[in-house]
Order: sequence, then structure tokens, then C-alpha cells
Amino acid sequence: MKTKQQNKASILVVDDAPETIELIKRNLESIGYEIYSASNVQSALKLLTTLNVNLVITDLNMPGESGMELVRHVTENCKGVGTLVITGFPTIKGAVESIKIGAEEYLVKPFTDEELFNSVERALKKTSKLKRDIVTNSPANYGIIGNSDGMQKVFKTISKAKNTNATVLINGESGTGKELVARALHYGSNASAAPFVPINCGGIPDSLLESELFGYVKGAFTGATETRAGFFQTADGGTIFLDEISNTSLAMQAKLLRVLQEKEFYMVGSKKSIKVNIRIVAATNVELMQLVKKGLFREDLYYRLNIISIELPPLRAREDDMLLLLDFFLKKYARELGKSTIHFSKKALQSLMEYGWPGNVRELQNLVHRLIIMADDETIDTPDLPEELRFSAARTRGLNRKLAEVEREYIADVLAVNKNNISQAASVLGIDRKTLREKLKKIPSK
Repeated sequence: MKTKQQNKASILVVDDAPETIELIKRNLESIGYEIYSASNVQSALKLLTTLNVNLVITDLNMPGESGMELVRHVTENCKGVGTLVITGFPTIKGAVESIKIGAEEYLVKPFTDEELFNSVERALKKTSKLKRDIVTNSPANYGIIGNSDGMQKVFKTISKAKNTNATVLINGESGTGKELVARALHYGSNASAAPFVPINCGGIPDSLLESELFGYVKGAFTGATETRAGFFQTADGGTIFLDEISNTSLAMQAKLLRVLQEKEFYMVGSKKSIKVNIRIVAATNVELMQLVKKGLFREDLYYRLNIISIELPPLRAREDDMLLLLDFFLKKYARELGKSTIHFSKKALQSLMEYGWPGNVRELQNLVHRLIIMADDETIDTPDLPEELRFSAARTRGLNRKLAEVEREYIADVLAVNKNNISQAASVLGIDRKTLREKLKKIPSK
């Protein structure tokens, strides 16, 4: 016998037979479920506009609109709400049709208490992956969306590190949100009123990076017609974020090491040092220790940067966050584009959940934006998704594939779509051209 539990799901029971409603209500309330009831589809639809339920249990054969129509409505309009069909006139066709249009479970009358309990639990379990309470941007998560264990570790580290002046090294694949974490460290700190200056080291040629970071004096080189401050001076008192730190040359790494050690630097063309009070947060999408072993990155700089390390998990390891992110981007772009009623079908959501997301959150954000722009009606369904998502279930993905294999395939797809234009492909991938060329060198030619 099931024991009563507190704070369980809310369930709407729809049946034209009062005795059936009473039986289901009594049994489910006895183990802690909150039960609402309706005697027909129209009454159920009205309740669904005001109630926040987790599951709808409906009879198939009722006067007026059938339970099948209710299942179809819930599937297409009530995100994260499961359905369980009950009937006293079972047919294979009816079972197949109800499951096909979205029902999680199919239960035949008469049923035992145990069969009811088990069916409800299975239906709620299947629905739970498509139902999460939306976490709004709050101080608890620093404006970063995430409820997964991996992201909770990130938030915990941010909380401990934000009010220190220690350097932080953020590790994560492209598109995982490294700059968001850097901003959280800065704007959550006591220095939040001071400047936050983000620099993409991979997007600036090494020959120009020094003058961009440290500034230059008039006459320092051809074209230096005036003295110009660099990013380090701009960020004085605040935080400078050095993204793609792995792309810096050994010579530049030596200069960065001096800034970390001495809190001072020289403008290009000047012999006078400038003192700065600055926090450095760096980020990389490659394993720096591997570069250290190859002689491509200074070991002393690595340890100086890696006082505090934050590992950002890839999106494929954040299953619990997928619906939160989808909901956030859907609402954001629907509001911007004046399509407030647009939504994903249950099948489309499942396809999105099953996809490997080699481009991580950035890829997800760009895809949702594009889908909303291109949507012809209020429902984004599976046929509206890109081919790689539509057939994701038939492909070998996730933990069965090596990361390098997924990355190679994704880069090849992006290049093909952009007709091998390196600049356009790099923009879509969210990396600079230099990084893309380095990745292409590692892809074996056929």
C-alpha cells in the first residue's frame, strides 16, 4: 500500500461518471496528490486556464468532445503537463492514437488501486523531464540560468571568489557562457561600480594586442599620432576579462605575467611604468596544461592565472537546465518579435532535449531566435527544426561519441552551410578565424 507523501503533484481528473472521479480522487488524495475534477472537456479547458497542474487524467468516451481532443489540446498548448488516458472500451487503435498524440499512459477500466498508482507515477516521471519551475534571474544565480549540479558548483565558486582579488581561470567549451561567469564575478563583487573590460585575445592580432592592452605613447610606431590608453588603464579599479588567453604568444604571456606579479605595465614606447589596481579573470576553451607541456604556454603564468578555477559544464551535461534555457530564450525572442503565443510542441521539445549541442548555449540561443523568426504559426514542431535535430534520435550522440568527433562534424556542417567562408563560419561558431583555422588543421583530410 502506498504511503502518503507531502507536496506531491496536482492532478486534474476528467470523466463524465461521478463515481469514477470519486474513486480516483479518494485513492490519489490518500497518498498526497492534490486533485481537481471536471465532468467534460469544456469544463476541463476552463480549469486549465487557471490551474497549475502536472497531470491530466481523462476518460476517452464522454458526451460532446472526446478525451482524445483534450489530450491533443494539452499536448499542444500546456507545456510540461502530462496526460493519462482511461477507458472502459479499450481498443488497440484507441491506445495507439492516444499515445501518438501525446498521452504518457493508457489505463483500462476496471483497474486496481495499484495499477492507478503505478500509471500516475510513470506518467509524472515521463513528464518531469519536460516540466521545471522556471528560475528567474536572481542574486542566487547571478543572472545565469541553471539548476543542474554542475551549475550549482559554478555558483558556489562565484560566491566564494567574487569579493577576493584572486585571479580566476574559467575553463569551458565555446558557447558555454564564460563571459557571463566573468561578469558575475565582477558585478557581484564590491568593485561592481568600477569598469568591467572584456577582451577577446583570439580576435586581436598578436602584433596589435600589446598596444591594445597597454596603450601607447605618441610616436611609439608609425601611425601613433597621439598617446592612447590601453584596456588595462580603462579597467583600473575593476576587472579585465581575457578571453581565449591560450591564443596569446609567449612574448605577450611574459608581459601579462609582469602585470600579475607587479601590478604594473609599460605603455608601448614608454619607459615609465604605470601602476594599476586590477583583477584579472581569464578564460580558455582548451586545456592550458596541455599547451604548457608542448611549450606553447608559460607554466608560471598558468599557475598565476589558476589561483581559482571554474569549470563550466557543456550543455549536453546540463539536462536539467535545458527546459529553463529554452523557456528563457523562447520568451525573450517571442517578446522582441511580437509573437507572445508561440510555443514548442512536445515532440519538438523532446528532439531539442536529445540533441548533442556541440555549440552549447550559444548554439541553442541562436537556434531558438531563428526558429521564432521563421515560424509560420504559433507552434514550432519537429518539421520546423534543422535536419540534424529532426533525426537526432537515429544518430549516435551524447556519451557514445568523442567530443572531438562531435566538434569535427559540427564545424564541417557550419562550413558547408556557409560555403566554406571562414569568416562567416567563425562568426556562427562564436570563435575567431585564427581559432577556426587551428581546429581545421587538426581535421584529417579525406
